[in-house]
Formats: sequence, C-alpha cells, structure tokens
Amino acid sequence: MKAGAKYPTKFCADPYHYTRRPTRVVMVGEVGVGGVNPVRIQSMTTVSTMDTEATVAQIIRLAEAGCEIVRVTVPTVKEAQNLENIRTGLIQKGCRVPLVADIHFRPDAAHLAAEFVEKVRINPGNYSDSKAFRKRDYSDSEYRDELKRIEERFTPLVLKLKTLQKALRIGTNHGSLSDRILNRYGDTPLGMTESVLEFVRVCRKNKYHDMVLSIKASSPRVMVAANRFLVSRMAEEDMDYPLHLGVTEAGLGDEGRLKSAIGIGSLLQDGIGDTIRVSLTEEPEKEIPVARDLLQACGVRITKAEFISCPSCGRTLFDIQDAVSRIKARTSHLKGVKIAVMGCIVNGPGEMADADFGFVGGGPGKINLYVGQKCVQKSIPVSEAEDRLIGLIKSSGKWIEL
Repeated sequence: MKAGAKYPTKFCADPYHYTRRPTRVVMVGEVGVGGVNPVRIQSMTTVSTMDTEATVAQIIRLAEAGCEIVRVTVPTVKEAQNLENIRTGLIQKGCRVPLVADIHFRPDAAHLAAEFVEKVRINPGNYSDSKAFRKRDYSDSEYRDELKRIEERFTPLVLKLKTLQKALRIGTNHGSLSDRILNRYGDTPLGMTESVLEFVRVCRKNKYHDMVLSIKASSPRVMVAANRFLVSRMAEEDMDYPLHLGVTEAGLGDEGRLKSAIGIGSLLQDGIGDTIRVSLTEEPEKEIPVARDLLQACGVRITKAEFISCPSCGRTLFDIQDAVSRIKARTSHLKGVKIAVMGCIVNGPGEMADADFGFVGGGPGKINLYVGQKCVQKSIPVSEAEDRLIGLIKSSGKWIEL
C-alpha cells in the first residue's frame, strides 16, 4: 500500500449494534477457539520451564483460577524437551489444560515442542529474520526472494503441525517487527499486519488452517488500530481465522488493568476477539479474574452476577456502600443475574431499567424492591431489605446455593 493511500475501514459489521465477527473454529486440544465458542481466557507461566515442579504447580493454579489455555516459554531445545516432563506431571495430577509453546528464534525448538503441546506460537519478526536496525531499500524481486526464504524456513513446521493436527498462533509484537518489514512498510499498522499475513499465506498454500492470529503492542491505541486493520485486510482476502487479543507489557496494578481494558475492551465491542490475555506484571493467576471481569463488562461472556450501583449523593438516606458490599457478598455467585442498588427514586427505576432486581432507597431508612421495572415491595426497613431481596431472587428461580 503506497504512502498516502487510505486504509480499509470495514473492521466490524455495524458500529451501532454488536455483532461478533464470524470465524472458523480452531481446536486447541479439547478447547474450541472461535465460532460460537465463548471468548477464551489465557495466561502464561513465569517460572523457568526447566523447573518442572514449579511449572506444573503454576499451570495447575492457573487452571483452577479459570485459565483455559496456558502458554509456556520455550527459548531453546532443552526447554522444548522438558515439555514432555511438564505434560506428564500435569496428567499425573489430573490437569488437562491445553499448553502453548512460545517460540521466538528457534525453529528447532518449535519442531520438538509440537510433539508435547496443543499449540505452537511463533513471532514472525523473530522466526525467520534478524533485527539489526539496518536500513535497506528492497526491490520487488529482492523482496520476493525474502518471502521465498521465509517460506522455506517456515513450511516444515506448518507441515508438522498439519500432520499432528496441532494448532498455531502467528503472533506479531509491535516491538519485534523485523528490519525487512520496517524497511518495506514502516512502523505502521500495515507493517504489523503484513508481518502476520506473510506467514498466514504460507500456511494457506499448504492447506493448513488451524491458526489463531494476534497483533500486540504496549500501547492500547496502537494495538486497537493494528487489529482493526488486520481484520479489514483479512476480510479482503477472505480469511476467517480467530484472533487472540492482548496489550503486551501492560504493567502493574491499576495501570495494567486499565490499559488492558481499553485495548481489549475496545476490540471486543467491535465484535473482534476470540481469546484474550490480560498481561500483568504480577503472579499470572491474578490475570484471570481481571480477564473474566473484562469479558463480563463487555457483555461477551457472563460468568457471575452483575451489579449496578449509583455513586450516592445527598438524596441517599441509607449507607449505600455498605449495602452494595453486603449484597455482593451474598449474591456474586449467581451467574447471569443483574442486581441494581440505587440510592433514591431519582436514579432508581430509570437507570436500572435492564436489571433483574432492584434495591432502591424509598425514604429515610426505607427500601423499595423491584423485579425488573416493577416495584413489588415498598418502604421496607433497611435492616430487613437484604433478606427480602434474597427471597425475591429465590422465588424467581434464579437462586443457586454455594
């Protein structure tokens, strides 16, 4: 695409109505990614892959927290070989979570790892190219020669994965674009997209389609723009591969959570994304509840109760913060139930219109209870209102015991 040319803009079906982007299903072991499957939650181990016991323990903690696919770093052949011990240790402990081998510079490690995992992840910028920050102008014929070199280096892995019926993630990182891509396309969404698609075309040439694609960046803005562009280009080339979303190196604490929410959430609202990872500089188990909350907030995967509550003001005549905390403690296990806790009638019925149940201030120390938009009980003392709310949920058939 020449400088000054317009980027394609068709990255979602309808900007005003949510429609999930249709994709093929790619099986990662027994876990389906894409299609009508739920948006899957992933994470990655942080301990040494050569420490079998620690890696197995961390994978089990992740699985127990709700992680559905776990990635393990494989920098060399020795780590690839140790994946066999890790897999054996997991089986002995009854853990069947699919594993992904994370490969960067070593095709030999990728080939060996494919024997022991359900998916191999490669980074196009590192798999076939070096990065020396050299400037070079490629002629069209020289660039075609480079693509031929990539095909020769990459095809053996494609054929092995096809034979073994294993999945592949082609995952470009903004910070590891090759010199070749940067010289040809620049540090642009186009460059990031072509970094992925060059490898995708090799797979398609070999009639291999068990691919998940990803473009990640530490900037949510860059990550969102690049993924939208990737989807646009895929549509032009009639590709329907699932996408993995993540803001890489998102950081620690609130900063990491906010960056992930902005980047991943923006794309989920576009209907883009079939599996996600919230990358935090914390223990990997801490990523899982954040991912779950993010999916729930976007309305794409409901795993627990949802709460609506106002910020309170001078019209609120009961302790709303305390009430919300107590109600959440008693009802957060109820999957798919939406409960509104509102301070007064001003913000009550209107702002909680799509809630299943409402707990609304009706006067000094009094609560009105709603089912949908209908007020069913009025002027209940605050001390009785929580139990009455639980009673309403139970009588509706939406209660489950812990």
